[in-house]
Amino acid sequence: MEMDSIQKRLLEQVADIHEVPEGAYNIRSNGALADRNTTANIDIVTKEDKPGIDIIIKPGTKNESVHIPVIISQTGLDDLVYNDFFVGENADVTIVAGCGIHNCGNQNSSHDGIHTFHIGKNAKVKYIEKHYGQGDGNGENIMNPTTIVEIDEDGCMEMETTQLKGIDSTERITNATLKSGAKFIVKEKLMTHGKQFAKTSFNVDLDGDGSSTNVISRSVAKDESKQTFLAKINGNASCAGHSECDAIIMDNAKISAIPEINANDLNAQLIHEAAIGKIAGEQIIKLMTLGLTEAEAEAQIVNGFLK
Repeated sequence: MEMDSIQKRLLEQVADIHEVPEGAYNIRSNGALADRNTTANIDIVTKEDKPGIDIIIKPGTKNESVHIPVIISQTGLDDLVYNDFFVGENADVTIVAGCGIHNCGNQNSSHDGIHTFHIGKNAKVKYIEKHYGQGDGNGENIMNPTTIVEIDEDGCMEMETTQLKGIDSTERITNATLKSGAKFIVKEKLMTHGKQFAKTSFNVDLDGDGSSTNVISRSVAKDESKQTFLAKINGNASCAGHSECDAIIMDNAKISAIPEINANDLNAQLIHEAAIGKIAGEQIIKLMTLGLTEAEAEAQIVNGFLK
């Protein structure tokens, strides 16, 4: 795999890849396969009917990882992939995804990834997804990820998503369906600036007794940017659901938080929380007394909030 310095930097940003990763991986660059590796327990197969791959993880696979980053350094490219993950019973794996775009041209560059997870009984998945953009052209960096999650009995998925820089427009959709005893945990970190726009939508169906979800979003909106957060939890059994949106608003930004919970069972226990506010002046003053400038103090507070 031969990559230039721009492509290598994108890989570092979205997948923490500084060299060839251990385990299974599939690296997609400018709409085509750049490199791939499989293991005895994890197979990666190119789809025949549409762009994308099937990642097949054998039952009982433990302590293995899969890296599937996408990088785009070509202006005017519209990339679309359909990736399906088949996680066998009792597996315990980490999946690292993400997309980085470097756009120095006048045309928009975009990536739409539709990821579908089929998680078997008692299987556990940690899913890490990072989005990053850079480039000094007039074209926009656009990402619209869709994540579909189906968790079988007593399965678990922890999903960490991060987008902190360089994405001009994004609509992030996550739909999850949980059977008995299944868990779905989400931690989202998001920052927008300039005139960027970000919309996040979560819809979780708790269909089995003992199923649970915890959806937590932390975001910062700066300058003239706009954000919308929607979280819908449907308690269709004896279950537990919680959604939380904490946001910092700055400058002339706009943020909307729209949580929704629907109890369709007598024993559904559902909670939603949403808070939007500016940085407290006393926080900045306290840090300035320690020798920081106002801008440095502000940056420290934002970084700490998004950790």
